[in-house]
Amino acid sequence: MTNSSTKGTHRHGLADLCVEGKRLYADALRLGRISRAEVDPAPCLEEFGLLHTDPDDANWLRPVPPVAALAQRLHPIEREIQERRHVAVELADAFEPFMAISAQARPTTHAITVLEGFSRINAAIEQATAECQSEILTVQPGGGRSENALNAALELGRNVIERGITMRTLYQHTARHSQGTLAYAEQMQQGNVEIRTLEELIERLMIFDRTVAFIPARDDRRVALELRHPGLVEYLVKVFDQQWQRAVPLLEETPYAPPTDGITGVQRSIAKLLIEGHVDEAIARRLGMNVRTCRAHIAKLAAALGSGSRAQLGFLIAQSGILDHDHES
Repeated sequence: MTNSSTKGTHRHGLADLCVEGKRLYADALRLGRISRAEVDPAPCLEEFGLLHTDPDDANWLRPVPPVAALAQRLHPIEREIQERRHVAVELADAFEPFMAISAQARPTTHAITVLEGFSRINAAIEQATAECQSEILTVQPGGGRSENALNAALELGRNVIERGITMRTLYQHTARHSQGTLAYAEQMQQGNVEIRTLEELIERLMIFDRTVAFIPARDDRRVALELRHPGLVEYLVKVFDQQWQRAVPLLEETPYAPPTDGITGVQRSIAKLLIEGHVDEAIARRLGMNVRTCRAHIAKLAAALGSGSRAQLGFLIAQSGILDHDHES
């Protein structure tokens, strides 16, 4: 008789038959039968219906042929599969009328789409460039651009010129110190591409045909927003146009006012941001220069005003009168 305590702890599925069960079932198939005492360590054989009592002697068990045992187990599974297929067909039939409507409907244009990752952002911009027919507006804050960025801009610019598309780009004044940027501007100047600079710019911006715009959604620019809402895009176009009117063509004379009392126009711009409470990193970012260059200008400004500390520098800037006149470029 089977040990009840063994049966209570001997738990597994038929697909993962225990080692003892496999060995004893194989023995029973080879010999034609097996004693009940031998299969005591593997009660699973009877539980799964792989052995049954020998009608001639209750002390022996006979094996059920594996083909029969397998068919017995597969039959309910196959029946369930057929039932689920039937349900799937019914669901497909139920949704078919709606699928036809969806196929005929105009595709939905999302007002705002979040683009994550450089590859997806670049793919969306490339598509917008390919679909553009008349105008591209871009804002590129920061100083001189890398060689790779300028090569990409040059390729885009040539493509724009060949297609008769107008392109207006805003850089910051610091880009004027980049030989690569100046060389790029000289090549593009003969076409429909205009480049101007401002001292301070808003974040990066691209607008195509005044219908779609791209702006960064995170400081590292790994997330961007694709905007197609007419009101939002029109607002950004107005912001661009306002800055464009204040900007100076890149290849014209430097826009900074001449030095006054040894203080340059760049340093006056830094002084203005300093007394507004901006830290070095923020000032550098807003003026499109690296932090080291920004701090060098601050040091020269401090020396010109005779300041011995950062706190005193702010006071001396306010007292000096160097910001009394408007130095807009």
